[in-house]
Amino acid sequence: MSTSYAVLFQNLIKLYFFCNIFTVIMPRFVTFFRLGNGLTAALDISWELKYNEYVTAPKTRAKYNMLCREVFMIKVRSKMFEESAKSHASSSIVATILLFIIVFFIIYLLEGIIPSIAALKPMAERFEALGYLSDTSKLTVKESIRVASDISGEPRIMLPSLYCTVFGTLTAMFYCRMVEMRPVRSMGAVKKGALRSYLIGIAVGIVLMSAITLLSVLFGVNSIAVRSGINFGMIALYFGGFLVQGMSEEFIFRGYLMNSVGGKHSAALAVGISALAFGLAHAANPGFNALALLNLVLFAVFASLYMLNSDNIWGVCAIHSIWNFMQGNFYGISVSGAVNADSFFITSAKSSHGFLTGGEFGIEGSIFTTLVLTAAIAAVLYAMIKNKRLFSQTESGEKENINENK
Repeated sequence: MSTSYAVLFQNLIKLYFFCNIFTVIMPRFVTFFRLGNGLTAALDISWELKYNEYVTAPKTRAKYNMLCREVFMIKVRSKMFEESAKSHASSSIVATILLFIIVFFIIYLLEGIIPSIAALKPMAERFEALGYLSDTSKLTVKESIRVASDISGEPRIMLPSLYCTVFGTLTAMFYCRMVEMRPVRSMGAVKKGALRSYLIGIAVGIVLMSAITLLSVLFGVNSIAVRSGINFGMIALYFGGFLVQGMSEEFIFRGYLMNSVGGKHSAALAVGISALAFGLAHAANPGFNALALLNLVLFAVFASLYMLNSDNIWGVCAIHSIWNFMQGNFYGISVSGAVNADSFFITSAKSSHGFLTGGEFGIEGSIFTTLVLTAAIAAVLYAMIKNKRLFSQTESGEKENINENK
């Protein structure tokens, strides 16, 4: 780990100690894990002793360095990381990020060609209706973006956009296979248990988005009504589109970026970088704000951990796809700022508070999403500990399974 990351993490730890929250919560957290069935052996006694040493020793720089070292020594038992470690990917974090930006830009261009062509006629029609073609002096960049945003939710634009994300999947696969010289199974694309993982992922996606939406209704933030004149054919097209789109983003951010970093560096760094990249990739979406960014990062962390626990990509592909479909075409909510008129239900805001409803960005920008994703992350961490996916690596290079008592 580079010095800059270590300093950043040290400052975060100092903040915990300064607020005196860490010393109050952590002992109870350890006790809770001890009471959990199957978790008695999850925390190695040596870790508890180290924790006691941290909170009682003088607050020296060496103590924080020791804590950082112990945290970043946590590894994830993953065949994907093992395969990625053999690749030709750069060991430099900076180089990996720069290469990802280049690849992402290429993907952005490839995915946008057909939708851009499809948008030419609707854009011209809208400009003519607004009088911009006869008087171009009124047409500004901001107004062009607003018009483009307005028509982006139309089926003739949105459907090509969804299906063209297949270029993202293909480009990520091509780069990993031909440039990093690693097999597609290192991206989590394995045959064994693929269908089972996908079906379970569908169920998880339905539960997560339903929990978020129903919580907002239960607390009087939103209301749900059945939409009249449901277009089943159009909804079916959107369903297929979201299957392609969800898979694409998972192959780009998890299969490619996370595993490229995880093969050469710590799991914490791999999850963190890929999650932040995923969140920032949505920064141009309508209604994007700090809470939306937080929730996108939380979703990415959950997806990353879920993928590492299952050791394949199919489950998170299903979760991501169904998350978006349920949000847009089942409950009728904006998907990351994109409005969709074809759905089974209509979810309307009853509250004027954006942090409750998510505002223009949709329910992904709501505090209810924050709560549900936090619980989901805790659940998948529990599963990782129970499935013995986590282990620590000592300075001598020996692996100690943190799920086994010494």
